[in-house]
Amino acid sequence: MTKISPVEFGRQVNAERKKVTWPTRKETWVTTAMVFLMVVLASIFFLVVDWFLGTGVTYLLGLWK
Repeated sequence: MTKISPVEFGRQVNAERKKVTWPTRKETWVTTAMVFLMVVLASIFFLVVDWFLGTGVTYLLGLWK
C-alpha cells in the first residue's frame, strides 16, 4: 500500500468532491413523492392480503358466525 501525504490526500478528496452531482430540488421532490406513494400502495396491498388471510383462517377454523 503506497502512502500519500496529507496534502495530496486533501487534493484527491477535493477532486472527487467536485465530481459529485447533487439532485435538483424538483428531482428531490419527485423522488420523495414516489417513495410516499409506494409506501401507501404497499400498505393498502398488505392490508388487503392480511384481511383475506385472516378471513380464510377464521373460516377454516370454523369460527365463522
